[in-house]
Amino acid sequence: MRVVQSWDDGVVDDVRLTELLQRYQAKSAFNLNPGLHQSQRSCSWRYGDKEVWRLGRDELANVYADFEIANHSLTHPYLPDLSSTDLEREIRDSRHLLQDWFQQPVRGFCYPFGGFSPAVKDAIRAAGHVYARTVAEVDPVFPLADPLEFGVNCRFADPAFWTRYERAKAVNDVFFFWGHSYELVNEAMWTDLEHKIAAISADPAAEWVNLETLFAESPESQKSKTRR
Repeated sequence: MRVVQSWDDGVVDDVRLTELLQRYQAKSAFNLNPGLHQSQRSCSWRYGDKEVWRLGRDELANVYADFEIANHSLTHPYLPDLSSTDLEREIRDSRHLLQDWFQQPVRGFCYPFGGFSPAVKDAIRAAGHVYARTVAEVDPVFPLADPLEFGVNCRFADPAFWTRYERAKAVNDVFFFWGHSYELVNEAMWTDLEHKIAAISADPAAEWVNLETLFAESPESQKSKTRR
């Protein structure tokens, strides 16, 4: 079974998260908004009683070294509400910036607020992306009819996480979870996440893969892998 994960927004808590993932050699995609990163760390909003800080521009390359970078739009707007000109700027300009900053191809996209439309999908495809992640929970997640509507199994803190994991494992499917590291508001949540990452890494039936690799295969090879 292949396991993929996806984390959004480029916040300071990702420093601890990436260190945790590296400790267990767990691959992940990080979805970033280059238009929202200032030269230094900045406080962006509150999550309950917690201040959420974005990483500074100059530390991004170091924090996300060796991880897949995906486009989350330039400034995180609700894309279906935008004009065609603003839509192109949010999608195409953001991809160009991320590729310049990280010196790697950026082929994935993640919809801000999970919002998309046919026009948004057309713009994402035209800008050169090969997949786009939604927040829709589906089972199974792969293979899928439309790579620009890539659903997930669950969030990282879902009480049914292990049930969904075992269900995917039983049919050798792809297991896909996601979240925001700022949601980890106490040590108990960090401990639980580390337990999950460690257990998956120790599972001989599981393999961490980058999201992009799922779309580097032909439809025929995708189907054959999920049937094994």
